[in-house]
Amino acid sequence: MQPIHAARNLYRGINAHLHSHWQVQGGWDSFHTNHITDLMRLMNAALEPLGYIADLEQSLQIRRAGQVIAAPESDVSIYDTRPERHSRRTVMPGAQAVAVREIMRLDEELSEYRAVAIYTAGQKQEQPVAWVELLSPSNKPGGQDSDYYQQKRLRLLRTGMVFVEVDYLHHSAPTFEGIPRYASPGLKGHPYLMVVIDPRPTFEEGIAYPSYINVDEVLPLVSIPLNAGDHLTFDFGAAYDKTLLETRYAARLVDYAQLPEAFHRYTEADQARILCRMLTLIEAAKRGDDLERDALPLPAVLPLAEARRQYDELHVV
Repeated sequence: MQPIHAARNLYRGINAHLHSHWQVQGGWDSFHTNHITDLMRLMNAALEPLGYIADLEQSLQIRRAGQVIAAPESDVSIYDTRPERHSRRTVMPGAQAVAVREIMRLDEELSEYRAVAIYTAGQKQEQPVAWVELLSPSNKPGGQDSDYYQQKRLRLLRTGMVFVEVDYLHHSAPTFEGIPRYASPGLKGHPYLMVVIDPRPTFEEGIAYPSYINVDEVLPLVSIPLNAGDHLTFDFGAAYDKTLLETRYAARLVDYAQLPEAFHRYTEADQARILCRMLTLIEAAKRGDDLERDALPLPAVLPLAEARRQYDELHVV
């Protein structure tokens, strides 16, 4: 079978082929760097009318304009250009909400440690509005920076910062104890996840808004609370597709005629979604469709056994 390549993303959401490759072969750092830049640029376009600005630094963070904060620093900082606005929880209508303590499942020992870990004491006017983190493998459970990351996140939440965590890494467990691990027997986890945490007015009263994402599913619009009732409604899918198109990762690293690496690490439901997407693209390529420009074809909905049978027949020499 002829290889199938395209620069643009041929999945409706996270590219399962690419993310499997990066988690097996490496290369996540390159994607992380490029995607952070695209997030910053697209956030700026949406933030300017609200009176906020984004800038590129060391991690992804939202801050008030004209203020400087000590380490840790962010990949992208969003500053409030009207610092007279007060920080308070923004009601997010229609969003699924759970208590912060429920999603994090904190024990008493960790709670006591948290209380002395507030690193911005005495610098309330310099405290960021929010922090947005695109996870890397080293930050996930089992990674070398996992403990540090968990402690950093707790410190930031205890200062009243909104925290947004973006997790596109399905090989490792979520960083939140209250969220099931993907592909574990008996658990109903999801491969991709976004969590918005608003710890205002206090951490103990904080609310978390998780968004669960499946394979070949459109990335959701996510509302990020800011100050004085403001919120940024951000299209993470547009930023993701922009990164893949302009970096040409998929064109270089993906052959849609072949199964993604570590295919067995997907649930049966997601394996079926991947195979259905692949079968649709194979048929489109046979018809001579322009996969770079034509509308993305909708995949057939087939059970795993039937999708696998059709795929295997296509690969019989």
